[in-house]
Amino acid sequence: MKIAAPIALAVALATLSAPAFAQFQKPEDAVKYRKAAFTVMASHFGRIGAMANGRVPFDAKAAADSAAIVETMSKLPWEAFGAGTDKGDTRALPAIWTEQAKFKEGADKLQAAATQLTAAAKTGNLDSVKTAFGAAGQTCKACHDAYRKD
Repeated sequence: MKIAAPIALAVALATLSAPAFAQFQKPEDAVKYRKAAFTVMASHFGRIGAMANGRVPFDAKAAADSAAIVETMSKLPWEAFGAGTDKGDTRALPAIWTEQAKFKEGADKLQAAATQLTAAAKTGNLDSVKTAFGAAGQTCKACHDAYRKD
């Protein structure tokens, strides 16, 4: 019985982790995943930006909903920058893989800025949203300037 519990735990962990592992069986799967995460994040960030810049009327609930999605999406693409994902249909610069600590720092800054954007949007105050949106936008721009081909 003492040996059965560890074996059962190992089987359960292997079964639960299989979908995550299978998700990136090929480097191009990881590239598609991260591009999709960035696309969704950019779409919702753009909705907030349209409100912050006065192109559309401010809707506190829509801003809060979009900010929450941006925050969630800001946590997803990073695992898809593994080995071999620097080739193919990607705008990622090689510096991502040679400056991994600095790249991770940028990811962490984005996640923090997204959390601040969510907090600002929850207040329903347009000025707070504008401030947090600007800071998040600068974080995005810094990473794009350093690590994305254009």
